[in-house]
Amino acid sequence: MSQPVKTLIAGNWKMNGLKASLGELEQLKALVGAGPLACDIAVCVPFTLVASAATAMAGSPVAIGGQDCHTQTSGAHTGDISAAMLADAGAAFIIVGHSERRADHGETDANVQAKAEAVIAAGLTPIICVGETEAERRAGSALAVVESQLAASVPDSAGTSKIVIAYEPVWAIGTGLTPTRADIAEIHAAIRAQLVARFGDAGAGIAILYGGSMKPGNAAEILGVDDVNGGLVGGASLKAEDFNGIIQAA
Repeated sequence: MSQPVKTLIAGNWKMNGLKASLGELEQLKALVGAGPLACDIAVCVPFTLVASAATAMAGSPVAIGGQDCHTQTSGAHTGDISAAMLADAGAAFIIVGHSERRADHGETDANVQAKAEAVIAAGLTPIICVGETEAERRAGSALAVVESQLAASVPDSAGTSKIVIAYEPVWAIGTGLTPTRADIAEIHAAIRAQLVARFGDAGAGIAILYGGSMKPGNAAEILGVDDVNGGLVGGASLKAEDFNGIIQAA
């Protein structure tokens, strides 16, 4: 029988954060204490802050992550950064396939899968994002879109390596809108079923996060939905007190 999936609350600072923002991490470190906690915590900061954030969070249960990476370990790729470089800087997680990367940079499922493989090869945990747009949901194709992205974005190595899936309805990111509990339950159940069908017991142990306007006021309700094993938190992760409110709800 598969073990219960431990909750993960992961923050995504996106293109926000300067050196002064490390004060929020220091405050978060003080708020959560030394652990142990009932959930895992990660904060995915801009590349410029990964090393200093990892140093700041040393000795705390808060892991640091990056927000993207290249598919290659090194090479002539000006302006890019590899998973190995992020590992060297102290990252433990890397987000791949976020809807903003898919939309703004034209990333395909194949790109996302290759990046996830690179993250695994570097010894880190990929947070692989999937989710439908508002137009796709209105068209009744949300489930089909998510299942298609999941099938093509998750590498075969996920069966023997640690990965995390994040379901993020694109229309709910930063808008204050959230799907109903039934909407979330339907998509998360479908993701779980697909992971189990593909990876067996290993698929049952993969954390599935919900991402999209999660905040202290709605976190407990969302986290109470079956197969919601945590959250990928955007705006609310920028302030230590708000992010800690979600952690406490977990």
